[in-house]
Amino acid sequence: MAIPVGKILTSLVSVISISIIANILKQLFYRDPHRPPVVWHWVPLIGSTVDYGQDPYRFFFRCRKLYGDVFTFGLLGMKVTVYLGAEGNNFILNGRLKDLNAEEVYGPLTVPVFGPGVVYDVDNARFMDQKRLLKEGFTSQSLRAYVPQFVSEVEQYIDSNTAFQGEGGICDISTVLSEMSLYAAAGSLQGREVRDAFDSSFATYYRHLDDGFAPVNFMFPWLPTPVNRRRDRAQKMMAKLYMDIIQKRRSTGNHENSNDMLWALMDARYKDGTQVSDEEIANLMIALLMGGQHNTAASGTWIMLHLAHRPHLIEELYQEQLHTLGEGAPTYETLQQLTLHNNVIKETLRLHSPIHSIMRKVIQPMQIPETDIVVPAGHILLAAPGVPARSDEFFPNAMTWDPHRWDKPSTGHDRDLQGEDETIDYGYGAVSSKAVYSPYLPFGAGRHRCVGETFAYAQLGAILATLVRLLQWDQVDPEAPVPATDYSVSPSQPRWESKTCAESLPLRKPGHLAPSCTDL
Repeated sequence: MAIPVGKILTSLVSVISISIIANILKQLFYRDPHRPPVVWHWVPLIGSTVDYGQDPYRFFFRCRKLYGDVFTFGLLGMKVTVYLGAEGNNFILNGRLKDLNAEEVYGPLTVPVFGPGVVYDVDNARFMDQKRLLKEGFTSQSLRAYVPQFVSEVEQYIDSNTAFQGEGGICDISTVLSEMSLYAAAGSLQGREVRDAFDSSFATYYRHLDDGFAPVNFMFPWLPTPVNRRRDRAQKMMAKLYMDIIQKRRSTGNHENSNDMLWALMDARYKDGTQVSDEEIANLMIALLMGGQHNTAASGTWIMLHLAHRPHLIEELYQEQLHTLGEGAPTYETLQQLTLHNNVIKETLRLHSPIHSIMRKVIQPMQIPETDIVVPAGHILLAAPGVPARSDEFFPNAMTWDPHRWDKPSTGHDRDLQGEDETIDYGYGAVSSKAVYSPYLPFGAGRHRCVGETFAYAQLGAILATLVRLLQWDQVDPEAPVPATDYSVSPSQPRWESKTCAESLPLRKPGHLAPSCTDL
């Protein structure tokens, strides 16, 4: 006998109502003093997912006012415990492996994209060894070879891309920086064969892999959706393309582009003497490309948005180049001498850190130091290094973008830290164990600190210097503010038009940026 639809709906509404009421009563009357305070929410499974997802930093600062530095919120059925501030960063980012790990958090999302045998698909010791191998590919010698390639890619992009043709037009600054950074990374770190392939099927596979980073795949990476099917096929095809390149290189023995990461990994061995397999090399190269490109593209977009609202700063940057470089292009060494350029990058990374949340899975109960609060096993611990970076305590007028604040040596990560010379080696080289207390951590800290920091600074520096040298940027509407971060809206399109500067200076094209909401 069929159950009436009306009765099913009535029962469903009753269950939901009872769940909501029980959830409210639990929050009002049954708070455990030995557990972190729970952020108030109405629906049990949803928790604070919407508030957190719309604006993480606004959510963090609001909750800190209400609950302090330690609090728990619901995220799609998961219990996430946030620990803000320097002590929280140390507690989480320098945490012991027996207490917490990153693999259980990020593995479901990244393994289908990166492939098996690398990063979060292996035990931590092997992952740290893989980071060591990657770090060895970011030598000063390699960076010296990469910087001219960065510059060349940006110049070629401006000369050939339809967005910059003619006397004027419209360009989507987010798309421009995304493509520039992708081509620059592919043409240097990845190798010439990979860069050439981006003009054909490789770019399509990259896009399909990128789509695999959809938030829903944090919890349901196995869903047989069209996006996930394209992701899985793209991973296999990209890995095969890399392995074909590796086999061709091995057969010819031609080390013409021996500074790229592919050659470094082809000759590499793990600490136990095992040679890195071709499949592992291919998947590491995919991880390297996917992991770094987003951060550079996002940071570069924010840099140009801020500069477009401050034409006087663009002129300062241009004059700095003329004083330091003359009319020539930058090199790895001369990039270090462009102080204001570097400060622009630092300030942008401070205010617009590419990663707002760093998560770890709690393996066994962990007590918050100097409190009675215990974070239970199964919770997700969340560090937010961007919160100190946005706090007036460390950076006066913290929400104001001001590159000149870094002119003072005591600013940000340059400030003295007691015992900062204490180091620890997690398996990929010694790092400061006290750096985690710095209010400036755009590349993380501890065991999972990014090993590509020097590469990222060099790439951003070369792109910025070339854009300033070749283009003149300003804002279409001088009264329009810099757009706030929006996690759901795509950017609008900026406008540019060409003109010739003074006879004594190289040709520069002025680009105009329209107001936009940037999806970062």
